[in-house]
Amino acid sequence: MILDTKRLLSFLLLMMLLFVKPFQAEAQLLGTKATTEEPEKTPDDSLGRRTPQGTVNGFIKAIGDQNYLRASQYFVLSKRSYRKTAERIRIAKTFQQLLDQGGSFSPSSIISNKELGRIDDDLTTGVDLVGSISTNKNNIQLYVENQSDDSEPALWLFSSETIDAINAADVSGEKTFLDRILPKVLIERKLGNVPIGHWGVVVIMAVVAYLLSRLLIYIIIFLIHKIWKQADSEKGEAIIDAFTLPIQMYLTVILFVVTTQRMGISIVVRQRFSIIIITIGILAFLILLWRLTDFVSMFTRSRMNRRGRISAVSVVLFLSRTTKAAIVVIGIIVMLGIIGVDVTAGLAALGIGGIALALGAQKTIENFVGSVSLIADQPLRVGDYCRVDDIKGTVESIGMRSTTLRTSARTIVTIPNGQLSASKIENYAHRDRFIFNPIFGFRMETTPDQMRYLLVELRSLLYAHPAVLNSPPIVRFTGITADALKVEITAYIEAINFETSQEVQEDLLLRMMDIIEKSGTSLAYPSQTLYMATDIPVSNEKADEVAKTVKKWKKNNELQLPKFDPKRVEELKGSIKYPDDGSFEIKEEE
Repeated sequence: MILDTKRLLSFLLLMMLLFVKPFQAEAQLLGTKATTEEPEKTPDDSLGRRTPQGTVNGFIKAIGDQNYLRASQYFVLSKRSYRKTAERIRIAKTFQQLLDQGGSFSPSSIISNKELGRIDDDLTTGVDLVGSISTNKNNIQLYVENQSDDSEPALWLFSSETIDAINAADVSGEKTFLDRILPKVLIERKLGNVPIGHWGVVVIMAVVAYLLSRLLIYIIIFLIHKIWKQADSEKGEAIIDAFTLPIQMYLTVILFVVTTQRMGISIVVRQRFSIIIITIGILAFLILLWRLTDFVSMFTRSRMNRRGRISAVSVVLFLSRTTKAAIVVIGIIVMLGIIGVDVTAGLAALGIGGIALALGAQKTIENFVGSVSLIADQPLRVGDYCRVDDIKGTVESIGMRSTTLRTSARTIVTIPNGQLSASKIENYAHRDRFIFNPIFGFRMETTPDQMRYLLVELRSLLYAHPAVLNSPPIVRFTGITADALKVEITAYIEAINFETSQEVQEDLLLRMMDIIEKSGTSLAYPSQTLYMATDIPVSNEKADEVAKTVKKWKKNNELQLPKFDPKRVEELKGSIKYPDDGSFEIKEEE
């Protein structure tokens, strides 16, 4: 009994521990805040040497301030050279002198602004090419190299190979072209730690480069007119005009860069102008795209007008404006990137905004795509009479969003192009022939010979009429109904439009009525119609006459049933005068 009590107490204690531990753990979780370790930020370098771009910009600023000791901190130096202050200053001054004589850095916006540097070039990871020096005696490639390990923050410095080449260069006694020709006062007086004469020469060279580029463009255009025969045409003039300004801007930039570098203008000045130079180059390319868009739009519109495709002009204009808007947007993004603005977030927002705009303008986009398909397939054109589903009318206009039809009631129906492109379109304007398909019902008293006469004469009429297509017409006795003898006619009228076909059909029906009246029979009235007039008796005389005619045909083997004799067909063709005698005709002079 005591043993059972001890076991019971042990069990109760174990259960209490099992329940208490979860509550303690939950209390601990509720009582303490979750802490997340923030990633350690890379400490900034006071000299801005974390990226290749920062290293180059910092070095340019240091030599511009004439702080050559600070400029030497951007070099990979040996311990011996680093201890000698005079040696470090000498290397920095030599570097600046070589750059002034014939060196250049890549524009700041092109140099990588990432700690990893450029990874899309052919160089080793951690090494970037940022410029070059090319003089009569020296040809040096300027490299920056990441001196830190993967576990340490990046530290980009001019490589030891570059510094060794600069240190070994002989610049004693060498003066730049400007130092030799400028007055001493323009060299000693400085603006922004740069001789004031350099700033003046930059302005003068900009004007000279512009004038030289205009002269070169004039000579090039003159030679083009001499060589190219179509240069004086409207198309040739448009092409020349599209390329003139962009090429002139490119020539101005090239002449300015080459001359300023060869004349020995300070690298500080040239590097500050590098952003302006590359901006002008990109602007020239955007202007070229803009003018080419205008030329293609003008050429396409004139071609569409000559072909009569007026509806395609609106599509060309819309595409032209869309292309120009894209050129402006891309130009703004590129310009912001050049001046150092990070456009990544803006592009992401633009992408999200574009998706939202596309979803909101889904119907508009659908109508635009529908208009493009209408222009490409051309199921209808302006002026065509057509039927769209259950709507009949003449096409008045085909726009970017919708197409308008004018119905026979003179009302305007507007159909969205997205819906129109998915509808069944029946175009009456493109018919090459008009069907003539009357069905006659003759009286039950019509004799077989009268029926034979009708079949022959009706077909003869169709063969003889000049407005009926030469394809063999069909005139068949197709059946006997409860109240009539059924004759079906199928032929095609050759006419330039619907109104003319109606005129021909009217003439054919009138002539057929004459044949029916001459045969002695008449059209049957529907049995459900109560006809109160006195019935016209069948003409026995005409019936006898028709019977004699058919008998004569049979005797001479001239009954044109079930087929016509080809010789007889040739005799009948064009034998009817149309319009008939007595009809009004418009004279050619009128």
